[in-house]
Amino acid sequence: MPRTGGGPATDGPTVLDDWTVPARPRRFDALLNRLGLTSTVSRDALLAAVVLVMTAVLLVGLFGFVVGEEGLTIGPVQGVLLAVAVCVQALPLVLRRVRPVLCLVLVVACQVVITAISPDDLSIGGIPQFIAGYTVGTLLPVRRALAVTAAAAPVAALAAGAAALVTGNDLLVPVLNHLASGVISYVVSALVGTTVATRRDYTELVRLRAAEVVRAQHATTQAAIFAERSRMARELHDVAAHHLSGLVVQAAAVERQIDSDPEAAKKGTAWIRGQGKETLDSLRLIVGVLRERPGSGGPGEDAHDAPPPGLGALDDLVRTARALGDTVDLERSGRPRPLAPIADAAFYRVAQESLSNARQHAPGAAVRTAVRFGEREVELEVVNAPAVGQGARNGVRGSNGARGVASTGGPERAGMGLIGMRERAQLVGATLTTGATASGGWRVLLTLPVPHDSRAYENRQHDNEGGQG
Repeated sequence: MPRTGGGPATDGPTVLDDWTVPARPRRFDALLNRLGLTSTVSRDALLAAVVLVMTAVLLVGLFGFVVGEEGLTIGPVQGVLLAVAVCVQALPLVLRRVRPVLCLVLVVACQVVITAISPDDLSIGGIPQFIAGYTVGTLLPVRRALAVTAAAAPVAALAAGAAALVTGNDLLVPVLNHLASGVISYVVSALVGTTVATRRDYTELVRLRAAEVVRAQHATTQAAIFAERSRMARELHDVAAHHLSGLVVQAAAVERQIDSDPEAAKKGTAWIRGQGKETLDSLRLIVGVLRERPGSGGPGEDAHDAPPPGLGALDDLVRTARALGDTVDLERSGRPRPLAPIADAAFYRVAQESLSNARQHAPGAAVRTAVRFGEREVELEVVNAPAVGQGARNGVRGSNGARGVASTGGPERAGMGLIGMRERAQLVGATLTTGATASGGWRVLLTLPVPHDSRAYENRQHDNEGGQG
């Protein structure tokens, strides 16, 4: 993560698309904000003032104790100039984060003045040197920070050497003292700043990655919720469309038979009661998965954990449709083979939806349902004739609940039933083909490719026959 002179990247919130990463709370920042110090310059000005006060205190200690004990002599004018230079060195810290290199240059310039004014045996290094070197290390790239501080380290030593040449004093000791002081003040401080900045960037990167993981988990959760809601909507639609359409048809028949044939009407109401109970059971089966049942040890403990019906329940489905007065033929061809539970349920739901839509949109029309087991595929075909009294001239309503005009080949509007069937087909890797027939009816064809494994099938058949024998 690159560093610039605009301050650390953790001062404010970070935005990842539509997901906001809150900034880490800092009590000191909150205190400065309450004091009105919100900008970088104002906060650095406060730092410069604090360093100035600390420098003044250190100067008092230096002139009052150290100079006397070491036997050094500092004249009044020299002392005043030295104090002013040391105090002025704190002022460039106001620019330390907006112009870090300029701040370092000004601090080094003040240090040259301090070195020229100081006695030969006295080496004074101010606090601003360490702060300026540290700031350069935190804000600049590593190579540039080291290059800048390495260039600044020998400047004071060169000034001390020049002063020694002018005064004729010893050259080696002052140069070495100021060179070591410069390396520690600038280069070492820059290395510390670089380490701190690297650690800060790493922490920020970890925080951003954690926020990205949370955002991805949130998106995954929302997608899973949406997919589950769509699945539940399809299941509810299939159950409601199948059972309720039958209830409406039977209720209309009972209404006509109440006066003319009371016994038939009673049988009709009993059938409606049974279908209503079956509808409630189906709805409980679907909605039950949304309920949290504490203490449930797994499937089988609850009656609502029963698996959904499959192709084996087509006979009951056709029998129910015939009881409603529909003309439904069921044909099977090929040797049956077991399907995956989700594929088996998809075939049943497609057949159920097709029969319900044929009853609703083509009342009185004959329906042919065929299940074909081939070597490499399983097919379910549901074809209904045009509605009674409604030919191709007027068009028919197809299984998707839309009117398809056969003579013009106009577009059909996909309803909830067709969308649900397509999603089920995609879920199991099957192909769904729907469309109007030449006679004005509607055809639904679901094709599922299956692996060819006749030997395994024959072995299973042999085992079953041996077990029955």
